[in-house]
Amino acid sequence: MANVNIKFNNKDYLLSCDDGQEESLKKLTQFLDKKYSELKDKLGNIGENKLLLITTIQLIDEYFDLKKRVTLQKSKLDEISNKFKQIKSLAIEYKKDKDFEIQSLHDELENLKKIIEKNNNLYESMLDKTAQSLEKIISNTESISKIQ
Repeated sequence: MANVNIKFNNKDYLLSCDDGQEESLKKLTQFLDKKYSELKDKLGNIGENKLLLITTIQLIDEYFDLKKRVTLQKSKLDEISNKFKQIKSLAIEYKKDKDFEIQSLHDELENLKKIIEKNNNLYESMLDKTAQSLEKIISNTESISKIQ
């Protein structure tokens, strides 16, 4: 335990605190002394005990007000966090739907390529047969022409 000399209401006090907390205790005491002095200047000399009570009530009021605001902000933060989670879930679902759509389009494209390739082969086969038929007709026509 560490001992710290502090000044409050122009009086010196020796207080104990955990090691390493000396500066924190001094700052807290300075803050309390400032609040106490402000009230003393505002209300006059109404007695040390009454002034300490009013100072304490004011500080507790500020504390509860701050605690209420922190709770409200935490609630707002939780609400934002929940909305973010909902948006994230929607985005994941949207991506899944789009991935499925892309895969379906890819499969359809592959099927179309196969159909085109098959039709291309059929077309080439028909062209070959037509060319062969035309060659036979030309050949037959030439044969008939030679006979006549």
